[in-house]
Amino acid sequence: MPLFNLPGELNRKKFIKALIRLGFVINRIGGKGSHYKVIWSANNKSITIPADLRKDVLRYIIKEVENISGVTWDEINDKL
Repeated sequence: MPLFNLPGELNRKKFIKALIRLGFVINRIGGKGSHYKVIWSANNKSITIPADLRKDVLRYIIKEVENISGVTWDEINDKL
């Protein structure tokens, strides 16, 4: 498991804006309740982002983002 230098708490709004800058498409309707559905348009694969971005959840989401799109935590962190 790669080690990420994750912040203690990350605002979901800032995280989603960073993903948009990197080429993701946000679909609010596709999520469930307070969740957002984030789609990588090159292969139409998606990730669900919950309202609460705890460190363990964020680590999982970052690994999924990297698997789907190849975008790393360093690239996301640069866009925050």
